[in-house]
Amino acid sequence: MPGHVRTTQIFLASTLYGTATIAAAIDAGCFRPADRRLLLVSNNAATPETTPGLDEMPGFALLRGRFDGVLSWNETIAPFHPGSWAPRPEDAPLWERQLRQVWELGDDRVELIVESLQVSPALSVVQLFPGAPVEVYADGLMSYGPTRNKLDPLIGTRVRGLLHLDLVPGLRPLLLSEFGVEPRLVPTDAFTKVLAELAGTEAASAPGPAEPPALLLGQYLSALSLLTPQEEEELHVRMVRGAHALGHHHLVFKPHPSAPARWSRLVEEEAERLGAELTVVDSPVLAEVLYQRLRPALVAGCFSTGLFTAAMLYGIPVARTGTEPLLDRLAPYQNSNRVPLTIVDALLPDLSDEPALSGWVPPTGEQVRESLTGLVTAVGFAMQPQILAGLRPAAEHYLARHLDAHTWRYFKRRRLTSLGLPGAVPAQLAFIPRSPAVRRVVRRARHLKRAALG
Repeated sequence: MPGHVRTTQIFLASTLYGTATIAAAIDAGCFRPADRRLLLVSNNAATPETTPGLDEMPGFALLRGRFDGVLSWNETIAPFHPGSWAPRPEDAPLWERQLRQVWELGDDRVELIVESLQVSPALSVVQLFPGAPVEVYADGLMSYGPTRNKLDPLIGTRVRGLLHLDLVPGLRPLLLSEFGVEPRLVPTDAFTKVLAELAGTEAASAPGPAEPPALLLGQYLSALSLLTPQEEEELHVRMVRGAHALGHHHLVFKPHPSAPARWSRLVEEEAERLGAELTVVDSPVLAEVLYQRLRPALVAGCFSTGLFTAAMLYGIPVARTGTEPLLDRLAPYQNSNRVPLTIVDALLPDLSDEPALSGWVPPTGEQVRESLTGLVTAVGFAMQPQILAGLRPAAEHYLARHLDAHTWRYFKRRRLTSLGLPGAVPAQLAFIPRSPAVRRVVRRARHLKRAALG
């Protein structure tokens, strides 16, 4: 057609879960029509040269058909790493010209659909196409938390939508809300249909245990400096003990793909000591695929998004473990894992609390709005008070009415003090945490107490 400008949509993805989310959104008609759709694959592993990318994982071929071509971001910017490389502003026009040539874009109207806009590689890709409209898709619980960094308004104002899964019905994402970005749901049935396709692959359809097992999810939190390797090993061992104590003798452990192999051996040794039968999943298969193949009787983990897909998408009983100590030590306060950790701790039962586990049912949207929205708003504001300045009144309202022995775990008194929020240290006592004399007295008292007990 004379005068027609071709539209090319470029979808950036670094995980198979994210690619499945995109595929579901395409199937559900969540994107505008386009002449061409390209998938830009980024391998963000610490050593991508030795770690399989998402396009090498079981099931990718089934998702591949939604796209007219697949590009590699790693190859495009080699030898730089996708997570650390960013273009210099003055080089952006040169890069755009180069990419239009090597990706055969010509004068196409480019539209970008990316993940994690606050950091590279998504931020880098968006900077290289300054005239392109942007949509963001969220592939986990982090969408409910605030934008982790203050974005350049020239980028933030280009975002025309946030696509996310309905993992916590009734809870509205805070991500990019400072730019008035409207969140839109990827239909759950479209997503589960895509996951059913992946479950039908040869690698995913191997025989499972004779009876429904307890599925234990590893996250590799020590790589994020949230736990030490020893603490994470103990967390996995506690999962085994907790599931066995609930009467589960068939266990399946799904370690993080990048986690050391010795962690699986420690879990196996503990299962053997308890007399439980343990299977370790050593292939890079999605947890949601295992839900369909194994039909587990329980899914346990720390604060994995997989706990919510199990509960909300498949109706599988779930349990958390280790969240309270993590809430206490997570630093800095604005760490982007805080909101996912808060949501899991607030809504899901603890693995060691059998009565709570037996009586737990997924909350309705109305229940979430009543019990969780105020908490997440207050935590989000305390994390990013400059980005979410408009949420101060709501945060003050929640803290003034709901700060108690249970909810204190989600806040830090020093943080509330620095922001002038309810729960802060009284002004006349604010000097105490910084007083060397008081700290010496406390240390002396502790020393005397230990000596007396010894």
